[in-house]
Amino acid sequence: MPSLSYCKALPTPIDELNALGKTQLEMFLSADAPIFKKAVCETVAVMLSGEEFNKSKWITHIQTTYGVSKRHANGIIAAANGELGSARECRKLHIKTLESQAKSCESWLLNAEKKLKNCRKFYAVKNWRNSKKGCGFPLSCS
Repeated sequence: MPSLSYCKALPTPIDELNALGKTQLEMFLSADAPIFKKAVCETVAVMLSGEEFNKSKWITHIQTTYGVSKRHANGIIAAANGELGSARECRKLHIKTLESQAKSCESWLLNAEKKLKNCRKFYAVKNWRNSKKGCGFPLSCS
């Protein structure tokens, strides 16, 4: 059984921090995130366009457009594939959920129509106030 452990990081030496109080790695990550996002969005758009996706040509395009390495370009394509797969799976599950909700609504509607039919039949009788059997609705409701 895995356990959680607490590890306190050593403080970053002041000479490694820039004027913003960040390390070079933190600056790289914050600068790289918008580029990565834009490249992934462009890759997803191309994958969804319906054209044949040529991975080697697309890697070259990403390298020249965004100035990243081949490894980074492969990571962008892998992230785009993951996003597409996730979106497809989520949509399938959403459709399945909506279908089950529609089925539940239809079932509720059928039961409500049966109750209404019984009540109309009950109240159609002239002397329904003196009847020994009820109409199927509760005697009182909020």
